Amino acid sequence: MKRREQKRIDEHDLDMIAFESDPLARSRQAVIAVDTAMQANYSDMKAALLPHLDPVIVVNNDARGGTYTLITHGRKDSVCPVPGNFELAKSISHTPLGIYVIIARYLKQPDALGWVPELRAFRSVIESALDNVNNTDLPANAKAASIRILMGALFFIDTSVRNGRFSIESFDQFTGSVHDDIATNMRVAGQMQVDGVSALLTRWRAQLGEKLWRDLYVVVLSMWTTMVENQNTIIVREFMDPKRVDAHLIDISTAEPPSDPVRVALDNLGRIVMDNVAAEMVFPTDKALADSLKGPQDLLSNVIEEILACPHARRATPVTS
Repeated sequence: MKRREQKRIDEHDLDMIAFESDPLARSRQAVIAVDTAMQANYSDMKAALLPHLDPVIVVNNDARGGTYTLITHGRKDSVCPVPGNFELAKSISHTPLGIYVIIARYLKQPDALGWVPELRAFRSVIESALDNVNNTDLPANAKAASIRILMGALFFIDTSVRNGRFSIESFDQFTGSVHDDIATNMRVAGQMQVDGVSALLTRWRAQLGEKLWRDLYVVVLSMWTTMVENQNTIIVREFMDPKRVDAHLIDISTAEPPSDPVRVALDNLGRIVMDNVAAEMVFPTDKALADSLKGPQDLLSNVIEEILACPHARRATPVTS
C-alpha cells in the first residue's frame, strides 16, 4: 500500500516538474484561471441570489400529475394536487405501449418466439389489473373504457401466443379497437389534472396576494420528451400575469427524474435570472450578444452560424497552435 501511495506521489511530483518546465502549459493555465475565478465568483453570487427569488413554485412533472412546491419566506409547501385515480387512468392507457415495447424487437422476425415469455408475463399483470379495476375509484366511464382496453390486450396476446406469431396488422387492429377508450381515459385524466392544479393555484394565489403573485417564478421540470407543451405548463400559464409569464414561467428538461427537484429547479432559476441581468450589463450596446447570453442558445451560437453560412469565413481566421 505504501509503495503504491509513494508511486502516486512521485508521479504527481513528476507532473508538477513537467508543468513548471513547460512555459506554454503555464501560460495557458494562467489564462484559463480567468474563467476558473469567474466560475467560482458566479457560484457565490448565485448562492447569494437564491434567497431573494421569492416566491417560487417548482413543479416536478411526475407520474402523479405533478408535485407542486411553493417556496416563500424560506418555507416549502409540497402538494400533489391531482387525485390518485389520475394515475390509474394513465396506467391503463399505457397498455398498448406496454405490449409494443415487448414485440418491437421482433417486428421483422415475429416467428422467433422470443417475445412469448415476456408477453405472457405482461399478460399476468394485465389480468390482475382487470380483476381489480372495478374496485378502484375511477369514474364509471373510465372503468368501462379501462375494462375494454384490458380485455382487448388479453385477446391480442392470447391470439398471438396461440398462433405462434403476430403481425403489424394484428397489432394495428388491436390499437385501433381501443383508440376511443384510450381517448376517454385521457379526457378523464386531463380533467382531473386541470381541476386539481387549478384549485391549488387558486388557493396559493389568494394566500400570496396579487403583488407577490405577479412576481412569482414557476419552474416546471419534465422529461425532455414532454418539455414542449407540457400539461402542467399549459395549466400554470393560465394563472400567471400575461405580461410576465414568458420570463417567469420556465420549462427545464431532464434526462431522468431528479432526486432533488427543488434543488435542480432553484439552481437553474438562479442561473437564468443572473444571466438575464448580466446580459444587459455586460453587452449593453450589442443586443444580439446580450440575447445569446440570456437565451437558450450558447454565446458562440450566432458566430458559428455566421461561419457555417459563409464558406469563405471558415478560412478567414487561421487556427494556430
